[in-house]
Amino acid sequence: MAAHAPRDSVADRIRAAALKIGFDDCGFTSVDAVADAGARLHAFLAADRHGEMTWLAETADRRASPRALWPAARSAIVVAQNYAPEVDPMDRLSVADRGVISAYAKRRDYHEVIKGRLKHLAQQVVKLAAAEVKVFVDTAPLMEKPLAGAAGLGWQGKHTNLVSRAFGSWTLLGVVLTDAELLADAPSQDHCGSCRRCLDVCPTDAFPAPYQLDARRCLAYLSIEHAGPIPEAFRKPMGNRVFGCDDCLAVCPWNRFAQPVADARMALKDDLDDPPLLDLLALDDAAFRKRFAGTPVKRTGRDRFLRNVVIAAGNATHQAASERARLVAGVRARLEDESPLVRGMAVWALDAIGDNDGLAEARKRAAFREHDAHVRAEWRAAGFECEGES
Repeated sequence: MAAHAPRDSVADRIRAAALKIGFDDCGFTSVDAVADAGARLHAFLAADRHGEMTWLAETADRRASPRALWPAARSAIVVAQNYAPEVDPMDRLSVADRGVISAYAKRRDYHEVIKGRLKHLAQQVVKLAAAEVKVFVDTAPLMEKPLAGAAGLGWQGKHTNLVSRAFGSWTLLGVVLTDAELLADAPSQDHCGSCRRCLDVCPTDAFPAPYQLDARRCLAYLSIEHAGPIPEAFRKPMGNRVFGCDDCLAVCPWNRFAQPVADARMALKDDLDDPPLLDLLALDDAAFRKRFAGTPVKRTGRDRFLRNVVIAAGNATHQAASERARLVAGVRARLEDESPLVRGMAVWALDAIGDNDGLAEARKRAAFREHDAHVRAEWRAAGFECEGES
């Protein structure tokens, strides 16, 4: 846990309440302590590094300062929730027949857990400080990471995520804003030093410079937020990642101090622990919703998720013959998927695997009479003319 300055009795009791409720750390800062965060956000947006996340631009002015969300706000109570995995996520990248899911998404949706606990904490703040409060999880236009750094919970590392001396790169954040004046903690200092492991491990070179991220090249963004086909240049680098990417987090040296999650409400769900690609390839919409109910994966939607799964299958080219045959059969079935997003990636995957027989057979069927432009483009890239083309 982060070291904090001596507290006044009210703040001390609020922190004790936060820890009792189930948060792993709690810090305090003035809402005016992150005055430069808005300028950094606008520079990020001006460089178009937000990709399709238009909501970032639409809410930029409100994100620039907590006071823009609530003019009466004076203090921010920032809480951290540990989600350190039991195994190194990097180890799973070599198990090509399994779909790797980001560590935070292998468990109950943290929005529900953190928001429920924040509401409980907010009640305690009202009682202890006789103050007004508002609670925020990351779906709200509030810049939690700069506030967390100012509140002494950690610092934004070169990968732009929060790094904690106690929990490494594995923290989720929540904020309670209040109109009470609470004694602030000392801000955290940057302890990245000369280390650049997070920058060098990125498979798509998504960091133009230390402390800068280009989301358009980030596999976490591409596999979750990006709505269309994954750009071809990033399909091979995706490997067997089907939801998110933990590489830059997993290699952080500060993780050596992190302890695996002991919180029952944040416990790993066994059926989400990097499931077999064969199982995932067979998911229809109902099965997808049932399997991922109450988890972050469900928000992405079945078609976008299956797009990722099919790409992962296309990258599994070094399997034993029997396993490879089963994966090929699973991908072939997706050539007739209801979603053009999935159909297009199935064409690419079979071409990547070298399944010319499967593609040639599909050419003879109605499934080949394709009207979606991007799917036709995938067929052409695979060397097949579409019906009506010469």
